[in-house]
Amino acid sequence: SFGVEVASKGLWKEAAYRWQKAVELDPQNPKARNNLAVAYERSGKFEEALDAYETALELLPSDEQIRQNYELFREAYERKRRKDRDARRSRRR
Repeated sequence: SFGVEVASKGLWKEAAYRWQKAVELDPQNPKARNNLAVAYERSGKFEEALDAYETALELLPSDEQIRQNYELFREAYERKRRKDRDARRSRRR
């Protein structure tokens, strides 16, 4: 619950730390992994967010909130990767 509290204040690094600890205590907790993924995403740790979302979905594939968060993240992450790739190509020219 402290992770939720600090996240609501925009303290994403602290929230990530708290949810990392929750995942260490209960590695099979899909909600903690989902929350950790959100915190990673907000902190700009996109590879870590992807891993945490995918693990959360593996643990509880029927959860609509986790699936929705994952799908929104994937769309934004893919756009960012294309944009970064295009920017690198432009610099090479």
